[in-house]
Amino acid sequence: MAMKPRSHSHNGNGYASDASDGGSSSPSPPPSPPRHSGLSHCRRRVRSKVQYAQSLKEGFGGSILLRRNLRYLLLLPLLYVPGLLMCVGSFSALLGRPTPPGSVYRSHEMFRRLWRDIEADNSSAIELSSVWKFKRKLKEQRPCPNSTSGQRFESSGPSGYLIVEANGGLNQQRSAICNAVAVAGLLNAILVIPQFDFHSVWRDPSEFGDIYDEDHFIATLEGYVKVVKKLPDALMEMHDYNITNVPTFRIQAWASVSYYLEEVYPVLQKQGVIRVAPFANRLAMNVPRHIQYLRCLTNYEALKFSSPISILANKIVNRMVEKSSRTGGKYVSVHLRFEEDMVAFSCCVYDGGKAENIEMDSVREKGWRGKFKRKDRIILPGLNRITGKCPLSPLEVGMMLRGMGFCNGTSIYLASGKIYQAERHLAPLLKMFPHLHTKESLVTPDELAPFKGGNFPHFLMGHRRFLYYGHAKTIMPDKRKLVVLLQDMGLSWKAFKYQMKEMLDESDRKGILVPRVRKFNRKTSVYTYPLPECRCLQKSHNTERNSNSSFFN
Repeated sequence: MAMKPRSHSHNGNGYASDASDGGSSSPSPPPSPPRHSGLSHCRRRVRSKVQYAQSLKEGFGGSILLRRNLRYLLLLPLLYVPGLLMCVGSFSALLGRPTPPGSVYRSHEMFRRLWRDIEADNSSAIELSSVWKFKRKLKEQRPCPNSTSGQRFESSGPSGYLIVEANGGLNQQRSAICNAVAVAGLLNAILVIPQFDFHSVWRDPSEFGDIYDEDHFIATLEGYVKVVKKLPDALMEMHDYNITNVPTFRIQAWASVSYYLEEVYPVLQKQGVIRVAPFANRLAMNVPRHIQYLRCLTNYEALKFSSPISILANKIVNRMVEKSSRTGGKYVSVHLRFEEDMVAFSCCVYDGGKAENIEMDSVREKGWRGKFKRKDRIILPGLNRITGKCPLSPLEVGMMLRGMGFCNGTSIYLASGKIYQAERHLAPLLKMFPHLHTKESLVTPDELAPFKGGNFPHFLMGHRRFLYYGHAKTIMPDKRKLVVLLQDMGLSWKAFKYQMKEMLDESDRKGILVPRVRKFNRKTSVYTYPLPECRCLQKSHNTERNSNSSFFN
């Protein structure tokens, strides 16, 4: 069961075959425009698109072939606009014109300029108990399904065993577990406790039982999906005790229900066991209600942290409440995505100069093995910044919170992994919020020794919406707007505060919203927006919660 699997691919007839590409499960770097070298190159590229359109009309010579290639014509406007923008950018650079607002990190300069005003401003401190004002009006609650077993099948007996390999970090692994339960319910299969893939970036050797309570997981899903801790010995013997010999599917992301029923189910029924690897986002969000309920049940009930983690978490919360006595035990929990790997993956540039660039290139090469050096990729830090794809630095988070009205007496819990160049980057945040605490400052090294950092940003928002009747109670900054403000050297502290308070009000308003159209991605899933699909589970959580924290993501 614990042996490292080799890569396989589904060959179309339901069986697995060896894949030649290695099957790397590392996360893909952000997409980047093609490489360019000035205005003349941009002109050639735009001209080539027009010539390509002509060739479609003249070279193929018939309406049937033109219709067949119509999709290329429809893509031309989408390709032309980015090309034109890149030409304009190159031309502006040649003329020495200033860069677009927000594209350059100057927050450290802004902080030095405004520090005296920030330090003197504690006159209008916000009350933590009154941050959230909007409330969501909930519709009538429907009862939860009693069972999902065998709803699509004539026989009530299981069709076979399902093995999945959850890849990625903690977020991806958790969504993979929920999807695995949903797929098992869909196929009427017995689920083997999911395996976790070891990744070179996160380097976490934890198994399912190290993070979650296995017995609680199995018991909660009883009556819906049967879960076992390992594959029966008879089946292991049949496959020479090598899990990679089990028929393996490599399934495309967001695969439909019909794909699983038409392609996967027949093989499962014939072979008695199948394996899906990797298994992250391998099931569409659009599934029948009773299958969607399995996701809800898994995420909000079945996945309970293991006892050692729960005990440590309670210690941290209790000690944080004690440290926050000046604010009635309330505090702000800041989810700061400024770990070394996140900064490197973002391809963003901060204030570390040449040394930072060299270090980040090294981290990217070590973690993603050449993906950032492909000929068809170009790193555009300025574009990433103005489109809101750069992690906020601790300094930027501090300025935003002070601008929103959180005074220097506010207790802050910093929920993150190891901050990139922590001493340098955390110094300004500590100046603005001296009552800053981390897990390292709240528990002893011996208490923390068995654990390593990790976080669930979207799952945390989802759990808050689940617990607090649809309100995320989360500050979600408009990073596109924020980076422009933090580069405006003529902006006063008073004007900046006005913009930040508007941003806080907008987070409050958006905290109760649910997207009208659910796109098939993690940002609009039941893990982030649990209502209304998961509302039936709230009958066991209908006691009013007394939240001790406001959350920043």
